Formats: sequence, C-alpha cells, structure tokens
Amino acid sequence: MRRPAAALLCAVLLAGCAGAAGERPGTAADGRAQDPPRAVRDPRPLPPVVDHVPTREPVVFLTYDDGAERDSRFVGLVRERRLPVSMFLTDSVVGPGYGHFARLRAVGASVQNHTLDHPALRGLPYAGQRAEICGQQHKLRSRFGISPRLFRPPYGTYDRTTLRAAADCGITAVVLWRASLNADGRLTYTRGEPGLRPGDIVSVPAGETMTPSLTERTVRLLREIERRGLRVGRLEDHLEDPLEVRAQGRPESRPESAPGRRAVGN
Repeated sequence: MRRPAAALLCAVLLAGCAGAAGERPGTAADGRAQDPPRAVRDPRPLPPVVDHVPTREPVVFLTYDDGAERDSRFVGLVRERRLPVSMFLTDSVVGPGYGHFARLRAVGASVQNHTLDHPALRGLPYAGQRAEICGQQHKLRSRFGISPRLFRPPYGTYDRTTLRAAADCGITAVVLWRASLNADGRLTYTRGEPGLRPGDIVSVPAGETMTPSLTERTVRLLREIERRGLRVGRLEDHLEDPLEVRAQGRPESRPESAPGRRAVGN
C-alpha cells in the first residue's frame, strides 16, 4: 500500500518542480489546462490596387474625387445618360454638401471613400491612416447608411500600411487611375500607350473654380468615349470579388510607387 502513495508523492513533487522551472506548454500557472499558443494571423487579406480592369466589355469607368465641385446640372446629366459614375468623397471637402451627393446616389451614382481630410497617406503611422479611412467610412455610413468597399488614397500615394488600414476598415479594393482628364479636356495617362481602352479607370478631378464646369468636361469626355466605341460601366460591378481581382492579374499593391499620379483635386 505504500508504493502507490510514494508514486503519487513523487508525481506531485515533479509537477511542482516543473512549475518552478517554467510552465509546460498547455498548462497555466494555476495548473489549469489551456490551449497551446498559436501564431497570430490577420484574417483580412490586403486589398488589390487597381488602375485598369481586364474586361472584354467595351467599358471604361468614370471616377470623381473630393466633392468640391457641386454642379447641379451634373445630377441631371447622370440621370439622363444613366451614368454609373463613382464619387470618392472627402468629408472636409464636401462639408455641408452631402445633400448634393444624396441626389447623385438617387440617380445612379455610387459613393466611395477618399479619407476624412485628404492627407498624403504614404509614410504616416498606422493609427493615423486608419483614422482617416475608418473615420470616413463612419461618416458615409451615418450619412447614407452604406459602408463603401472602394477607397482612393489622396494623390494616389500609399504604402503597405495604407493597404493594411484599408483592409481593417472594410475596403476590398484600392482604386487608382490610368487616365486623368485635364482642365483643358485632354486625357493624360499614367502608364502604357496613350488612348482609352476597355477597362480603363478614368479620374475626373474637380474643383470649385475649375472651368469649363464639371458637366461640360464630362460631356466632352463622353464624346471621346463614344468615339472610341466605348461606354461607361459600373466599377463596383467589376470589382465585386477581390479574389477574382487578383486571379485576373489586375495590378496588385505597389506600395512604393505612385509617381505621376498626382492631379488637381485627387
């Protein structure tokens, strides 16, 4: 009868020594079992960065930044032409003008994220970038009851931290542009051969003092689009599945590159 007692005593002493030397994996300090430590992984993949959408459809995508220019005739143009344009809004620029963009949404435009205050994000710490992106998500959700999936970084500049912050704010794609409309009506291109081609994302900068008006600049752009046998497509419909975006070979994150993308109002 003494041998089992002695064995039990040895087991207790050995357990005590193990605790003194450092807890064994799977055992808490108080002796309770616990799960083994696991590597911490971010469940959100980084969003792809796109300036062109590979597609067989004869479409291009019109995007407008900031929200500074609130031309009332533009609402009528979007309604009459049924233009599925994308509006990337900055809260500090829109100011009291959210009602104008509510009218644009009502006639078919979409509203997307362009930060709270329009800072150049590249190089800023994660907390600051997240505050800019998530803060505007909150603003747009409170104004329109939506959570945008698309984000355009101001001036087209970003880094890996931008992509991580965007993912954490619910963004599924970061949208740049291959073509940009100048104030004089000419298109400039960030890469590739000049000339609109199917799948191009076009940036139409806006400003309160720009002339011709936003409506007039858009009408001229539509003539060029139609001359090339193209039409305006809905960008959101072509970026629904971020995994498919990657699979089709669309531009991925290029954190240290965004030269030449700066344009008025972007």
